[in-house]
Amino acid sequence: MHSLTILDWIALAVFAGCWIGYATLVDRHPALRARSVIAAMDEHRRRWLRTTVTRDNRIMDTNIIGNLMNSTSFLANTAIFILGGLVAMMGSPDLGARVFGALPFATPPNAAAWEMKIALLLLIFVRAFFELTWALRQFNYCSIVIGGISQDAQDTTQATHAEMAAKVANRAARHFNTGLRAYYFGLAALAWILHPLALVVASLFVLQELYRREFRSVVRDALQER
Repeated sequence: MHSLTILDWIALAVFAGCWIGYATLVDRHPALRARSVIAAMDEHRRRWLRTTVTRDNRIMDTNIIGNLMNSTSFLANTAIFILGGLVAMMGSPDLGARVFGALPFATPPNAAAWEMKIALLLLIFVRAFFELTWALRQFNYCSIVIGGISQDAQDTTQATHAEMAAKVANRAARHFNTGLRAYYFGLAALAWILHPLALVVASLFVLQELYRREFRSVVRDALQER
């Protein structure tokens, strides 16, 4: 009983190269990151939190943080459900293989290959869960920092605490983006169950969509208008 073919390994290498390469360039290359929608939103979050010192009533600020936490919590909870389903599929390889083997153009996998494909999905969504829950905690920390900003206009620590809140919020957003990126590549990895070439096509499609949305979208242009 064989496991993965050479084509499987090539497809897996393309998948890993797309994900790791894109994340490394966008997150680690300052000049490239500065042109992204992520960097633009970092500046808008900084501007928003600087204005908190001008408001006596900060209900709006806490509502914004609450909305950010809700969306992050939704994706984290969804990751748990996905992981539960993947564990069930791992425990019933024969049933899963029969279901996906009946799909058009799907290559019926053997038990070892099936387990490796499900294991990849498990790793991806475990990563997504950890990133999203850490983002959720950081948004929670940010709300506490906002609550601690003095309402006394003479207090010289106001600007410092507002900048602190902005840094925490931007770090939370970065981890949220990492978790969301894992979702995108998790969908690409799902194509591996059908065929190795489907994984290659899906990986390249996700890479192209991420680049378009973060560097070539109308939203990015609007956020960077001066």
